[in-house]
Amino acid sequence: MTITQQYLLDTYRARQLGEPAPPAPGTNDWQVVRELRDLRQFSAVVAGRPAHGRIRRTLRRWLRPRARSTG
Repeated sequence: MTITQQYLLDTYRARQLGEPAPPAPGTNDWQVVRELRDLRQFSAVVAGRPAHGRIRRTLRRWLRPRARSTG
C-alpha cells in the first residue's frame, strides 16, 4: 500500500468516525529536518564539540591531507 493510499484510507475512516482528517503526507517534513538539525547541534555543544562547520572541516581534512614530514 502506498503512502497516498494509506492517507486516503485514513481520511475516509476519519470522516466516517467524525474525527479531524490526518495531515497530508509530507506536510511536516521540513519541520522534522529542522528539529533533527537542532538536536544534533545541541548534542554537539553538550558533548563539547563544535556545533557548526563540522562537515566542511571533515571534508577539508579528507581532501587536503597534511604533507608528511620525511625525516
